[in-house]
Amino acid sequence: MPASLRLTRAQLEAVLGHARASSPKEACGVLAGDPDGTVRRVFTMENSASSSTFYLMDSREQFRVFDQIEREGLELVAIFHSHPHSPAFPSGRDTELAFYPDSLYLIVSLMYDKPECRVFKIVDGKVEEAEMVIVDRQGTE
Repeated sequence: MPASLRLTRAQLEAVLGHARASSPKEACGVLAGDPDGTVRRVFTMENSASSSTFYLMDSREQFRVFDQIEREGLELVAIFHSHPHSPAFPSGRDTELAFYPDSLYLIVSLMYDKPECRVFKIVDGKVEEAEMVIVDRQGTE
């Protein structure tokens, strides 16, 4: 598991744009990239639960995205989702459904005017905050 999530401002804006466009429902997606946590691709996905309090990735869409990640020689770096009306911290359900222990989890809160983004490691029900680093372009901070 990467120690930190490294993404460009444009990649973060793609995540934030998806979260805003999906509100008041939770948005979700996948960040793919390098083993060190550097994001190369943002995959926005549909919340098939169509809920404002939890997300569920469509299994067929998820399969296609994971297949594309593998074909491109990338790795799953993080799973992201939004909390339209609550803080950027994993809910009990988020922790319970964290099925990818080698992945980071990015949560975007839209409860205030300025979005809040936090990254977590969730393994066996244990939540630990991780670092998010915004880089100018891939490879530089």
